[in-house]
Amino acid sequence: MTTSNTGSRDADPAVREELARLRDSIDNIDAAVVHMLAERFKCTQQVGHLKARHQLPPADPAREARQIARLRALAEDAKLDPAFAEKFLNFIVAEVIRHHERIADEALNGSATGAN
Repeated sequence: MTTSNTGSRDADPAVREELARLRDSIDNIDAAVVHMLAERFKCTQQVGHLKARHQLPPADPAREARQIARLRALAEDAKLDPAFAEKFLNFIVAEVIRHHERIADEALNGSATGAN
């Protein structure tokens, strides 16, 4: 996040009001993104436990490739940079794989750390 030396309090009241309205929308979207990610990780945790029970590998490169292609297409349709969408998904997938590896290790070794 960048800051400016000139505060928004120097701006016209109508500009400040519009800025506040837009920032409120951004805050609401950020909250929705966090909640959606939490729901996504709840599902991927269940996938991790299922994979561990059936000795499936934590990563699924073929699925990941399909998801990247799908997300890139969705991003293009939404006028979002597909490269950004791919980086974002890669970040999430790396975290999911890390979780799946931990779950598999706990299933194999009988340890439960309770970490997410």
